[in-house]
Amino acid sequence: MIFDKAAAVLKKDVLTGWRYRNGFVIGTVGTAAQLATFYYLSRAVGPQFHPEGMPYFLFLLVGTGFFAFLITGMHSFLQTVQESQQSGTLEVLMTTSTPPAVLLSLSAISAFAGGLVQLLLYVGTGMLLFSPALHVSLVGCGLVFVFSVLIAIAIGIFAAGLQISIHKGSAVLWLLGSSAWLIAGTLFPVGALPRPVRLLSSLLPLTHSLTGMRLALLQTPSSAGLLREIEILAMFATFLLPLSVVFLSWTVRRARQLGTLCFY
Repeated sequence: MIFDKAAAVLKKDVLTGWRYRNGFVIGTVGTAAQLATFYYLSRAVGPQFHPEGMPYFLFLLVGTGFFAFLITGMHSFLQTVQESQQSGTLEVLMTTSTPPAVLLSLSAISAFAGGLVQLLLYVGTGMLLFSPALHVSLVGCGLVFVFSVLIAIAIGIFAAGLQISIHKGSAVLWLLGSSAWLIAGTLFPVGALPRPVRLLSSLLPLTHSLTGMRLALLQTPSSAGLLREIEILAMFATFLLPLSVVFLSWTVRRARQLGTLCFY
C-alpha cells in the first residue's frame, strides 16, 4: 500500500515537473555558473590550499552540493504543509488514514529524488572537469548518504510540526540553514573557526554529513575518521527520527483539539 502511494506521488510530481520543464534549463545554467565560480575561486585562493587534505575546489564542490541537497529535502516537508494551509486542505490531509509523518515523507520523495539527480550532475560534472584521482568508499558514501537523508527527514518533520503549531517553521529552517552554511564547513574548514564556534559546529548533524561525505569520496587509506563520522550520524538519526515523529503527532493532535489545524 505504501509503495502504491509513493508511486502515485512520484507520478504526479514527474508530470508536473515535465509541464514546467523550462525550470530544468534555468537550473542547469545556474549550476554551470556556480561550478565556474567555485573553480575560479579555488584558482584565486591557490593550489597550495588543501583544507582537510583535499583540493579546495573539491572541498567546495562536495560541501555546497551535499548541503544544498539536504536543505532542499528539509524544505520540502515545510512546503507541503504551507501549501496545504494556503489552499485550506491541511485539515483534510491530516485526517486521512495515513499517519502525518508518513504522509509528509511521501510528499518529500520527489524533492529528494530531484535533488539527488541535481547532486549527481553537479558533483559528477565538477569532478570530471577537475579530473582528480579519487579514492572512493562506496559503502562509506552509501552509509553517510542514508543517515544524512534520515536526519534531513527528521529535521523536515520538526519544521512541519512547528509550522502547524506556531506557524514559524520557515523561520526555524532559515535560521538553521544560515547558521549551518557558516559553521558546518560548507565553504571553509571548521578548523578555521574560533574554538567556541567549533564546539557548536560539532553539535550540528550537517557538519558530520559534509565531513563524512568528503572522507568517503576524496580521502585516502585511513577509514578511522570516516567510521567515526558514520557512527555520529547513526546516533543523530536514531535519536532525531523517532523524536520528530512523536513531535509532529503531538502538534497535529493539539491543533485538532484547539481547532487551529486549518489556520494560516
